Amino acid sequence: MVVLSQHVALDNHLSVIPTYKPVPVPVVDLTDPEAKTLIVKACEEFGFFKVVNHGVRPDLMTRLEQAAVGFFALPQSLKNQAGPPEPYGYGSKRIGPNGDVGWIEYILLNANPQLTSPKTSAIFRQTPQIFREAVEEYMKEVKKVTCKVLEMVTEGLGIEPRDTLSKMVRDEKSDSCLRMNHYPTAEEEVEKMVKVGFGEHTDPQIISVLRSNNTAGLQICMKDGSWVAVPPDHSSFFINVGDALQVMTNGRFKSVKHRVLADTRRSRVSMIYFGGPPLSQKIAPLPCLVPKQEDWLYKEFTWSQYKSSAYKSKLGDYRLGLFEKQSHHRSNV
Repeated sequence: MVVLSQHVALDNHLSVIPTYKPVPVPVVDLTDPEAKTLIVKACEEFGFFKVVNHGVRPDLMTRLEQAAVGFFALPQSLKNQAGPPEPYGYGSKRIGPNGDVGWIEYILLNANPQLTSPKTSAIFRQTPQIFREAVEEYMKEVKKVTCKVLEMVTEGLGIEPRDTLSKMVRDEKSDSCLRMNHYPTAEEEVEKMVKVGFGEHTDPQIISVLRSNNTAGLQICMKDGSWVAVPPDHSSFFINVGDALQVMTNGRFKSVKHRVLADTRRSRVSMIYFGGPPLSQKIAPLPCLVPKQEDWLYKEFTWSQYKSSAYKSKLGDYRLGLFEKQSHHRSNV
């Protein structure tokens, strides 16, 4: 991992590629007996870590990437039949309904096969059967990794029972999703520069599990406000702490702010599985970690309430601010 040694203004076009200095990235081997301790440490210090020996077959990851590349290579008119996203479906350049844009096109799919939408059906109509099979098998395997990591989190924090967090993702009504992002190359020579692919934001769910091809671009924000560039590794997963997990740990884990700067000379493809709870799930600091409600930093809310609030916000907004207990903050000022 490397950190930007100079400030970069996030205009839509970045003509200067910044210089870097090395910073260590937390790497967790899921077969390591100390993995649960390392995961907790990484979540506290970075809100982010890389996972190796995760058990997902390399050919499964490659197959989905190739299937996604095949979809994104379709004529624009065919892709547009699966959009605009509501929120599922195909989107291009526009990120959400509130004016955010980026050098990106993407597919967003609900991870629950029982919940389909016309836009999702349109994606599957435009692609061969192997695309749907690759999506479903990939989500099944990455869901296992998500639950395994969440169970290591609960073990590392001493939370009982062990499935306190993972059962939210395993629930048949879990509101998880899969996003496939494509940061394309530029056809015009004048466009061949670094651009904002996906502006700075946090993920609202419990955790996110990201895998990309070997094109760089992902950056995370450190506690001191500096931006760190994460070297790509197509064989590994990168885990982000989400807003919901920040609340459930009462701020002990921080939802990591991240962004993608797209180098339009090289195409980047990423797949992100967002592990979310059921819409009716109440989100609040876990009583076993914070026994007294007066010590809670956040109000209790349902995932449905938070998801709705996040959808109405701009990408870079601090979404959790609306759910913080203001009286607690006033007493500590």
